[in-house]
Amino acid sequence: MTAPRWLYPCLRSGGLAIIAAGSVFPIYMIAVESLKSVHEDVTGNPLIVVHPTLKWYLGLFDPVVWLRGEIPVQRVPFLVWLGNTAVVFAGALAITLVTSVMAAYALGRLRPPGWRAWRRALFATYLIPQSLLFLPLYTLVFRLNLDDNLLALILIYPMLGVPFCVWLLSAYYQRLPPEVEESAYIEGASRTTAFLRIVLPMSWPTVVAAGVFALGVISSDSIFAAVFLPNQFHQTLAAGLGTMGPSMDNLSVVAAVNLAAGTVVPIAALSAGAYVRGLTAAMVEGA
Repeated sequence: MTAPRWLYPCLRSGGLAIIAAGSVFPIYMIAVESLKSVHEDVTGNPLIVVHPTLKWYLGLFDPVVWLRGEIPVQRVPFLVWLGNTAVVFAGALAITLVTSVMAAYALGRLRPPGWRAWRRALFATYLIPQSLLFLPLYTLVFRLNLDDNLLALILIYPMLGVPFCVWLLSAYYQRLPPEVEESAYIEGASRTTAFLRIVLPMSWPTVVAAGVFALGVISSDSIFAAVFLPNQFHQTLAAGLGTMGPSMDNLSVVAAVNLAAGTVVPIAALSAGAYVRGLTAAMVEGA
């Protein structure tokens, strides 16, 4: 006995709906929690908000004093942390992508001696736990006098994202047909011109995939940001939110987390299509 034809589309649609609901549910819970008053947070329904309030969001922008234990701490305006995060994200992402594209093109197209071993070694370095890198990076930052400086994170984050990005992009460049560039050489174009005008636009989805991955690595860090940026006016969102002690009487940290997610989720959502195309192209061309 065979199953009806309508059953498989229904199962597929139902499975996709369950996955989508599971993905959105944490974002929904944070949004609901950030809109509740203290009374409703304690006695209300955890899944819905009846009397929404923007108190916790507005409080993020007030330079007031709150207590962290018994010590009064001056709250930094949320926009300061957001601005520092934007600077770190832009600088680290630019260095990561430029370095990864150049290294990946050299390994995948120029193929120097031992290029396969270099690719494997780069991918293996990505598997090293970040906790093992903390002590040498800590020494390096202080030797360069970059402690309490955003430049420290701008230099550290590419070290965490470049290995995988190079491996991914080199897989794409490795199997890209050589005729793509040879036609440009016949017309008199140099290797640089052929790369910038032909190869790079063709590899744009893969570059986007590498950029989204690097953005995820950067946004998920809180250890390096908290240690290397002790001054609260120099902290990023990850480090700044760690200084806000969450409690049942103050839900500002929940609102801050929701706003912080709002800076990353839209970027990931807008680039989701290019991200999938980039990963697929890299795997198909370079697997």
